Amino acid sequence: MKNMKTILVLHTGGTIAMSEGKDGAIIPGKQNPLNSFNNPFTGKIRLDIRNPFNLPSPHMRPTEMLALRNKIMQAESEGIDGVVITHGTDTLKETAFFLDLTLPAEIPVVVTGAMRSANEIGSDGLHNFQTAIQTAASDEAHDKGVLVVMNDEIHTARYVTKTHTTNVATFRTPSFGPVGSVSKERVTFFSKLIRQTYVPLDHVVDNVYLLKAFAGMGPELFETLALQKTNGLVIEALGAGNLPPATLPGLQKLLDQHIPVVIVSRCFNGTAESVYDYEGGGIRLEKMGAIFCHGLNGQKARIKLLVGLSAQMSAKELASFVNDAVS
Repeated sequence: MKNMKTILVLHTGGTIAMSEGKDGAIIPGKQNPLNSFNNPFTGKIRLDIRNPFNLPSPHMRPTEMLALRNKIMQAESEGIDGVVITHGTDTLKETAFFLDLTLPAEIPVVVTGAMRSANEIGSDGLHNFQTAIQTAASDEAHDKGVLVVMNDEIHTARYVTKTHTTNVATFRTPSFGPVGSVSKERVTFFSKLIRQTYVPLDHVVDNVYLLKAFAGMGPELFETLALQKTNGLVIEALGAGNLPPATLPGLQKLLDQHIPVVIVSRCFNGTAESVYDYEGGGIRLEKMGAIFCHGLNGQKARIKLLVGLSAQMSAKELASFVNDAVS
């Protein structure tokens, strides 16, 4: 970092911006405590701090994700050197992946949050914020896609997921692990994604749903979605990508309406694949017209399907986009 860099900071709310009240409940306040952050990088990094939202993580929608994307694109055109987004952890991975798909990988974009509110003992927010700034200002962070920095680890937005409800080490990347780490003086990368995809958007569609399969599941949920204005569906299927046979008539109704149906696994690790050739098995689901998404969990696959639909991809383009594990 030879020259002073300017990092755009976009605060969006979440636990990192909340405080614990007298009764122990954690609530948003009128003022974001991060706005009182004393920049430890004065003389090295300039911070351009903005507060576009103050939302609990479950309140975040694709419309807000698109607004963040547009703010980043505007700031990049004005010469910003990197971006840090503070965000609630419940939906952080979805916002990060949405941005990863819809931003050109030209400047570092880092998303961070906290598992403990600002006034709790052992609060992790300020430390995560500081390491996110370090990462966004690092020369090595260029061309890495959108990154998630938590608990001194650097993860790709594509594969990171929240694994624990309260632990500060909750963000993990199943199968692959983090791509880097942050220490007091250094940001170190030891791997990177092979390829990235950029999908420009000017709007986002709605009514893209996510269902989790379970033993004894019937057709009712699928039939209900077939009666709605459904644009797409992701199913967290059993094992490598299988469904109970009773679901198939409902699934067929969706496919007959040319509604894209994407199959992922509900397993924490591994990849959905069309392996089994029995009623409800992955091979037969694929023959019916379901799209297998390799390597993503249900939430990420839904974001990818939503982005593809919002970009008005053809059926063939959408299947290739969703199926490709490295984009």
